[in-house]
Amino acid sequence: MLRISRLTDYGTLVLAHLPSDESRFLSAADVSAATGISPPTVSKLLKLLAKADLVTSTRGSQGGYRLSRPASDISAADIIDALEGPVTITECSADDSQCDYESVCNVGSAWQRINVAIRRALDDINLTDLQRTRAPVPHFKFAGMPINVERKE
Repeated sequence: MLRISRLTDYGTLVLAHLPSDESRFLSAADVSAATGISPPTVSKLLKLLAKADLVTSTRGSQGGYRLSRPASDISAADIIDALEGPVTITECSADDSQCDYESVCNVGSAWQRINVAIRRALDDINLTDLQRTRAPVPHFKFAGMPINVERKE
């Protein structure tokens, strides 16, 4: 099953609570209180997100964290890359592939195309989209069968 980790899910929530206004910063404690995520986890996430240049930090009594760029310029792919590494659904989809069967595999190129499609979809969704609480729920078809995606209220 393709699924993001709980840490990435929490990281998205942390990012969604940070201001992008250059004059405003939130402390890790403020973010923890607003999200309900434990302070050590928030601190760990903010450190990883800062390393990936998704957040900016400043020290001092008025310091804290803010987004390093507008939420509309931070894609879901950026978030996943920062917290989990690049999206690769199979070994041969990775840039540093180490698959022993790559030379004889007849399905690898199809998986690579699927990986590219997933990456494009993640690039097309930004943090602003993720912050929308009333965004329309997408409808999908899997092997011709409709899949209902329900929003939790």
